Amino acid sequence: MDTDIGALTIIFTEFYYWVTVVLMFLIHVGFCMYEVGVSRHKHHLNTLMKNTMLIPVVTVTFFFFGWWIYWGFPNGPGIIGGLVLEADGFGANELALPWDPIMAVNMGDHIMMVFWAAFLLFSWTAASIVSGAVIERIRSSAFAILAIAIGSVFWVIDASWGWHYAGWMIQVLGYHDAYASGVIHAVAGGFGLGVLVVLGPRIGKFNADGSSNNIGPRNPWMVTIGLFLIYTGFWGFYAACNVPIYDAGGDYGGGTAYFTATNIYLTPTTLSGITANFLMSLSGGLLAGYVVSKGDPFWTYSSGLAGIIAASAGNDLYHPLQSMIIAAAAVPVMYKLHYWVENRFKIDDAVGAVAVHGYAGVFGLVVCGFMLWGYPASAYYEVTINPIGMIIGAVIMFGVLGFLPGWIIAKILNSAGKLRIPEEVERAGLDIEAMEASKADSNAVAALER
Repeated sequence: MDTDIGALTIIFTEFYYWVTVVLMFLIHVGFCMYEVGVSRHKHHLNTLMKNTMLIPVVTVTFFFFGWWIYWGFPNGPGIIGGLVLEADGFGANELALPWDPIMAVNMGDHIMMVFWAAFLLFSWTAASIVSGAVIERIRSSAFAILAIAIGSVFWVIDASWGWHYAGWMIQVLGYHDAYASGVIHAVAGGFGLGVLVVLGPRIGKFNADGSSNNIGPRNPWMVTIGLFLIYTGFWGFYAACNVPIYDAGGDYGGGTAYFTATNIYLTPTTLSGITANFLMSLSGGLLAGYVVSKGDPFWTYSSGLAGIIAASAGNDLYHPLQSMIIAAAAVPVMYKLHYWVENRFKIDDAVGAVAVHGYAGVFGLVVCGFMLWGYPASAYYEVTINPIGMIIGAVIMFGVLGFLPGWIIAKILNSAGKLRIPEEVERAGLDIEAMEASKADSNAVAALER
């Protein structure tokens, strides 16, 4: 901290990211409430614990290798260069190694580990998206493996490729995804779909003639509160995708040029602008969801989230009316696709996660390519946003790094008999084992007391 302004910048940035982590924690609280509200009573405890235990599982694995993947793979590797082993201009690679003393909690690190924590909460979100889609039939051990895969490996690879300021997708494709329509949502939605193809539907979801039954939320109030908590946590999500108080003078002709916020690519934006765009995209999604679903509360609330996700790719640059229109346009697409895929391929997505996150995310990437055609993709490279690059990016996010790994890992687990719970347990309820364990503990205590 050589100067007063330098000290204030570091102090503010450290606190800024710390606050985003606190806000984003509400996303995970919301996911827990949302999933429990959707699941049937006999699966409540299992649903809650599955989403709770992904916290330590993903946190530990993200600490040991997930964070390093982000800093080590922006070149592909092999597409524009090799594995990045040396420290970059931020000293990031040194701080991404868990065995390096620099990474330990000490007076020398003011920013990197709160930044690490912000990315970690993105990892929780990616795993939670998959969690909702597969409730009521997956083994907890299988989900833990899948959570590690999406939370600490595959979304981090796509972040390194398309969300790192020097990622190859930015340099080669002109990819732009400021608030993670693809980087988190499309990849997690695609991964979830790959798992669902192998996992199969819940018992009772489909009839003998192929028609589907609606297994609606068991606690609509909990679903409502859960989604509102996710909306609230998304404020932290958006803020964490920015870099505050960035001196871009050297990048913009020399001198000093401080920006109150830049996007993840270090291109200027403002918190004022993204606040307006966030609210307009939420409103566009809610309005369209209410109309398309004919007032169904579950899909109305979910459509608000889908609207935000669809506009997120370009919400650092859109006009507020563009954000609203894009959000509203995404809702009928994701809503119709959800039911078409369900009926055509017998896919049982319990909470509509693939539609809300995956289909809306892909829609947002493609539209961004057209709406922002010709705008700079990054402050550092002479490459512009374009439809072809964004479409290729959407395929990479949803398909290559999403659907394909999810399907392959699920196939391996299924072949080993470790993916799905036995039919008799599913019919009785996944909580039965927990209740039997609790009953055994109670009997043991009673015996001791006697």
